[in-house]
Amino acid sequence: MDHHAFIARQRTVMLDGIAHAPVEIAYTDLGDGPPILLLHGIPTWSFLYHAVIDRLAETHRVIAPDFIGHGSSDRRDMFDRSLVAQRAMVLALMDHLGLGSATLVGHDTGGGVALMMAVENPDRVDRLVLSNIVAYDSWPIDDMLQVGHPQWRRKSIDEIRAFLVAGFADGLSRPERLTPAFVDGIVAPHLSEAGKISLIRNASGLNTSHTMMLAHRHHTVAAPTLLVWGEDDPWQPIRDGERLAAEIPDATLIRVANASHWIPQDAPEEWLGHVQAFLAAHP
Repeated sequence: MDHHAFIARQRTVMLDGIAHAPVEIAYTDLGDGPPILLLHGIPTWSFLYHAVIDRLAETHRVIAPDFIGHGSSDRRDMFDRSLVAQRAMVLALMDHLGLGSATLVGHDTGGGVALMMAVENPDRVDRLVLSNIVAYDSWPIDDMLQVGHPQWRRKSIDEIRAFLVAGFADGLSRPERLTPAFVDGIVAPHLSEAGKISLIRNASGLNTSHTMMLAHRHHTVAAPTLLVWGEDDPWQPIRDGERLAAEIPDATLIRVANASHWIPQDAPEEWLGHVQAFLAAHP
């Protein structure tokens, strides 16, 4: 599925109480059954899960929102985009959809949000799946810190695209998974003046305080937890996955060889198989 088809089936909702003005959130809502929320990171959007979302929807209701400032969601230059703000959005979306609780699946900054909810809102989290997530104080990487500088607004759209595409080879270990459809889909929201500014604001909202404030409370996570981690990740290294698995009670860590950061795209069959087995073992 290309990103145009992915966008065509997204829904939108205006959510209040997140910022000083209502914000528009785009999300996919597929399938029936126990609810699962798929949370993406930066600089991606929910299209990150395009290779696995329909398969998950065969047995579950799958909801995949675009974070504030990402993808097709509100990108106006007027609100916070931190992990704390994204958590508020996810809770508001769950309330709008009438979901008291759900399984949370998080990648990168989306994993930071999912872990924050498992600590701060344990009653809203049934099960927890974390893949190559931001944690502790080892993020954001230097490249994202650079993007967050206001001077990046001087960059041309072509320069923004070239910068993003340059990182794809590090984020994927399997060359055949670096498809034109994936590249075009991930970068598409950033290829306008509004998208460029939104990317800069998204990067400037990254704050290690929001993961460090959780670190001494990882032992309080009550939800069954699975970590599926690409071993080759240069940004969120496997040692963070190992440390999280040791600190979260009864957590299971699956190490995926020959897979890097964007594991739902890099190793979709392995990732999906491990997640489905976990969901079946914890109905």
